[in-house]
Amino acid sequence: MGKRVALVLAGCGVFDGSEIHEASAALVHLSRGGAEVKIFAPNIEQRDVINHLKGSPAEEKRNVLVESARLARGNIQDLAELKASEFDAVIFPGGFGVAKNLCSWAVDGKNCTVNEHVNSTLQAFHSAKKPIGLCCISPVLAAKVFPGCEVTVGQDKNVDGRFPDAETASAIAELGCKHICKNVNESHVDKANKIVTTCAFMCKAPLHEIFDGIGTMVQEVLKLA
Repeated sequence: MGKRVALVLAGCGVFDGSEIHEASAALVHLSRGGAEVKIFAPNIEQRDVINHLKGSPAEEKRNVLVESARLARGNIQDLAELKASEFDAVIFPGGFGVAKNLCSWAVDGKNCTVNEHVNSTLQAFHSAKKPIGLCCISPVLAAKVFPGCEVTVGQDKNVDGRFPDAETASAIAELGCKHICKNVNESHVDKANKIVTTCAFMCKAPLHEIFDGIGTMVQEVLKLA
């Protein structure tokens, strides 16, 4: 029987929700790995709505669960209903929605707060010694919730202009966590905490390299599950 994996979304669209290519890549690799996947998102209002054509805020309100349902093809549940006992692992794709809706990193950085259901989900999987997969900006969730853990968001310097958000690594270190430098097609496994991370779009890289990196993360999560 395939591993049972919960996928947690943060909306739909890179600038105010989940990064669509990352969510899709995770789902493709999970499917290839024979996993049984259920998708969740918090039933909350988005911090903001961004016009993705213009890159500017839009004067409207949207719900994270409703928007995430676009990516889930309607087959989605409220994150409040997720029970860690029913799954072998949990995965969080990235996107600004993670830093805006799942926590307040986009505004508060390392002083952010984490959504109560996101926090309780992470704590439940961690306490049950079940693996947690995170990509792009979502490793900051682990850094905030599990001081001392090891994660990667790519590089800690803007190598060749490919890592414009390299300062995130410093903020992770300030939280008492260890940042591990990795290339976009790699992932890092914190064996002690069963946390697997990869940088995805934190690196300016061709889409297939990001896809492959997420694949390594999914593979490692399934191995640990």
